Amino acid sequence: MQFSVETHVPNPNEVVNFLTPLVKDLQLLSAVTLVGLLLAIAFLIREERSKLMPEAIRIRNLAVIPAAAWLMSSLGVLFVELANLLATPIVDAFDPVVIKSFVSQTALGESYAVNIAASAIVLLLVPRIKRTTGAIFALAITFIGVLAPVFQSHSSSSGNHGLAIGSLLIHVVFISLWVGGIIALILISKSEREHAIPRFSTLALWSAIAVCVSGSLNAWTRLNFRDAWNSQYGNLVIFKILLTAILIFIGVTHRKYIIKKLHGTRQVYQLLVVEVFVMIAAIGVGAWLSTSVPPQPKIPRNVGIAESIAGSPMLPAPTLKSVLWTYVPDAAFLGILILITALYIRGVVILAKRGDKWPVGRTISFVLAVASADFATSGGIGAYAHFAFSYHMVAHMILGMVAPIGFVLSAPITLALRTLPIGRTPDERGIRGVLIALLHSKYFQVVSNPVVALAIFDGSLFLLYMTPLFGDLMTTHSGHLFMNIHFLLAGALFFHVIVGIDPSPKRVPYIVRIIVLFAAMSIHAFFSIALMSATTLLDGGYFQSLERPWATNLLADQNAGGAIGWAMGEIPILIALVATFIQWVREDRKETRRIDRAEDRAAAMGEDDDLAKYNKYLSKLQQLDEPPKS
Repeated sequence: MQFSVETHVPNPNEVVNFLTPLVKDLQLLSAVTLVGLLLAIAFLIREERSKLMPEAIRIRNLAVIPAAAWLMSSLGVLFVELANLLATPIVDAFDPVVIKSFVSQTALGESYAVNIAASAIVLLLVPRIKRTTGAIFALAITFIGVLAPVFQSHSSSSGNHGLAIGSLLIHVVFISLWVGGIIALILISKSEREHAIPRFSTLALWSAIAVCVSGSLNAWTRLNFRDAWNSQYGNLVIFKILLTAILIFIGVTHRKYIIKKLHGTRQVYQLLVVEVFVMIAAIGVGAWLSTSVPPQPKIPRNVGIAESIAGSPMLPAPTLKSVLWTYVPDAAFLGILILITALYIRGVVILAKRGDKWPVGRTISFVLAVASADFATSGGIGAYAHFAFSYHMVAHMILGMVAPIGFVLSAPITLALRTLPIGRTPDERGIRGVLIALLHSKYFQVVSNPVVALAIFDGSLFLLYMTPLFGDLMTTHSGHLFMNIHFLLAGALFFHVIVGIDPSPKRVPYIVRIIVLFAAMSIHAFFSIALMSATTLLDGGYFQSLERPWATNLLADQNAGGAIGWAMGEIPILIALVATFIQWVREDRKETRRIDRAEDRAAAMGEDDDLAKYNKYLSKLQQLDEPPKS
C-alpha cells in the first residue's frame, strides 16, 4: 500500500476530528514538561559531583509521568494522522500492515517513527538516571524526537525551505526550553527554586530572544513583501515583533529587580507569575498570527521540480558573481553559528571585564572560521551545493578542512574553561565541571586517539560517497543538515588532535602527528582519484532528478568534484603539516630554555644540574662493571 501526504482527503469521522487536537495538545504539553524537568535535573537543581540529590531524584521520578504521556500521545498522533490520511475510522489505522507501510514509505511516517522511538527510549532511561550526565543524554534524545516531525511540517512547503524549516527548528527548541523551564520552576521545591531562578534567568532571556527572532523569520518566509505591508498579516507580524520585544524587556527588567531581592516565597511567586504572563502573551500573539491567512500573490508561484526536491528554486548557471553574492540562508546551521559566536563573544567580554587579555589572533581565527562555514552552507557555495556535485565537494572541503582549522586555532575550549560558571556549592560540579568531565571521559579519550580521529575523518568519506547513503541524505533537509554538521565536527576533531592548542586527555607525540597527516593525505588522495575515475554516478539519481539546464554532463561534474576534493584537501593538510613542524620546533625551544634555567639555578646554588647528575650516575655504573684492581 502506497501513501501520499500531499493528497490529503478530509476525514468525515467525527471521532477522529475530536481526538486529533486532544492528542496533539497532550503530546505538546507532555514533551515540553519533560524537557523542563530534564533541564532542571541537569542544570537547575543542585547536585554533588554530578550525582543526583534527593530533590533531583524526586523530579526524576516525577518525569516518568510526562515521559509516558509523551509516548502514548505520540502513538495517538500516529493513529489519528493515519486515519485522516486514509479518511477511514480510527480502528482501521491499527492495522499493522498499514502502519508498517506508512512509516516505511513516507517521510511523514518516518518522522513519526523517530518521534515514537525517541519517546520510548527516554521513558526507559528516565527512571535509571543517577547522574546529571544521564539527564543531559536523555534531554538530547528528547529533542531528537521533538524535532523529527518539524522537518515534515507545513513550513517545508514555504518558498525558502532552509529558512522556513531552520527557523522553525530554532523556534521549537528555545520555546521548549523557555516554557519547560517555567513548568519545572513551579514543580521543584521552594528551597531549590531560589537557587535555580538566577541560573534559569539567563537561559530564559536567550530563549525569549531566539523565539522572537525565529518566529519572525518563519513568518517572513510566508510573506510576499511587495504587498505584505499593506495586509493584515504583515501588520500582525510587525505588531508581534514589537509586542514580543516589549514583553521581553518587561520580563528582563522585572527579573533583575526581583532576583536582587530574592529572599522569600512571595518574591519567587511574583517572578513566576510575571514570567508566565510574558510567556502566555508571547504565545498568544503567535497563535493570533497563526489564525490569519498570509497574503496570496496575485500571480501564483509555480514550484518547479528542483524546488520540490532541493527546497529552493533552481539557480542560474554559476558565475563568479553569482557564487560570491548568492545567499540562501540555511537557518538551522546559521542559528548554530550565531549561537557559538554569541557565546565566544560573551567569553571574550567576560575576560576583558576581569582585566585578562585574550589573543586577538584567536578571535580573528574564529571569525574567519564562522565566515567560511556560513559561506559553505548559506552563501553561494552552499546554495549551489544543492544542485551540483562539484560545488557540494567545495562546500565539503571548506566545512571539513578549512573552517575546522580556524575553530581549533581559536581555542574555544580554553575560553570556555576560563569563563564558564563554576558550581554554586563546593561539591557541585557546575557547567564548567560538565565540560571538564567530558574532556576526561572515556568517550573523548577514544575519539581523540589519532587513529580513531583519522578513521572518522577519512573513513566517513568512503562510507558516505561509496554507499547509497549520500543520495538518501541529499534528498532531505535533515540529511543535508546532518552532513554539514558531521563534516565540521569530524574535521574539528581531527585537527584538534593534530594542531589543537586546547586541553586534551593525552598529548600525541609530534612524530605520530606527522605520520597521521601523511596517512590522511594518502587516503584522501586515493578517495579523490576514485571519484575522478568513477564511471557511474554515486548520488542515487538525485542530481539527475533536478533537471538542471546547465552542466548537464553529470559524470563529468562528479569527476570534477573528485579533482576539487584532491586539490582542496591536500592544501589544508600541508598547512597542518607545516604548523605541526613549527609547534614541534617551539616545543623543543621551550624544553631547551627549561633545561638552561635548571642549569643556571643549579650553578647558582653550587649544585650539579640534571645532566651532570646523570653523567655521574653513568660513571658509577661503569665503575661497578670494571673488575677490581689487584
